[in-house]
Amino acid sequence: MSEELAGLTVGLIGAGNISRVHAASWKAVGARVLVYSLEGAEALAEQYGLEVVQTLDGVLAEAEFVDIVTPSATHKEIALAAIKAGKNVICEKPLTLTAADSHEVIDAAAAAGVQLYPAHVVRFFPAYKAAYDAIQAGRIGEVAVARFYRQASSPAGAGWYREVARSGGVIMDLMVHDLDQARWLCGEVTTVYAVQNPPTVDGVSPVNVAAHVTLTHESGAISHCRATWGATGTTFQTGFSVAGDKGVLKFTSEGNTGYKEELQNGATAGDLLIPESSLGESPYLTQLREFAVCLRGGPEARVLAGDGATAVYLAEAARASMESGQPVDMKTFVSTGAVA
Repeated sequence: MSEELAGLTVGLIGAGNISRVHAASWKAVGARVLVYSLEGAEALAEQYGLEVVQTLDGVLAEAEFVDIVTPSATHKEIALAAIKAGKNVICEKPLTLTAADSHEVIDAAAAAGVQLYPAHVVRFFPAYKAAYDAIQAGRIGEVAVARFYRQASSPAGAGWYREVARSGGVIMDLMVHDLDQARWLCGEVTTVYAVQNPPTVDGVSPVNVAAHVTLTHESGAISHCRATWGATGTTFQTGFSVAGDKGVLKFTSEGNTGYKEELQNGATAGDLLIPESSLGESPYLTQLREFAVCLRGGPEARVLAGDGATAVYLAEAARASMESGQPVDMKTFVSTGAVA
């Protein structure tokens, strides 16, 4: 462990698929990790050398801060419990399933004087960070048009993902990464227009589904995001193209770029497939170390609680657009609290 993180004790809440990369990352920085979960804690602890704690209160009493990796619908309740206990919080995306809930959690953290960070890990993937740095440096001039895509083997065949009230569907669960990227790379969003095929019916997401969202940014730039939950075994792929008046930035995980995302080692057809980097340090490790250093008084992290709330707002606006068939004006949408 680095000196700045010496003696770190982390409370990991949840033991599902994403918990594996979080557990591995915390162990890589030398942290002591306490894990609490309704299911799977013992197996996760045995695999990664963690300590099982039988209650949430037990974790909150001993951990320096908590890392929430539970299903999306539980994020708010657990985050508020941690904040009430005076603990700083790291929370997997989406921060909550509604922006109103996200702001409730943010306000609670501010009132309690604790810090809150949403785990939007794509900001820590090398290609995306390189694009951000290039745009900030003016390498491609003023951004005009951008495209982002993301596809994965659908998790909606079983479990809670198919219930939109619990997962938010493909936009909130998968595309939320690229909605955050579009805003990060192209600036604040003014309008959102979205379509999905097949449509969600009676709150149940199709198992295999594709969604398309077009964003207009304050700068005049236009960005398009596509997210697909594909058939079982669909290869995870992601990429972007960002064009400015002086050049274009392109990346695809399938291209010969010297950087490749792969399925998690040992994944099976029933697992949620999580991309890993085969070049250099895991972005999950980079992310969690940056958050931990920030929580101990280091430099500000590159993603803040407000970013998590805004990504949720954009996903909600996309859902509203799909329901109405019309573009959504973000100023009106936010000011009227027009969220489900």
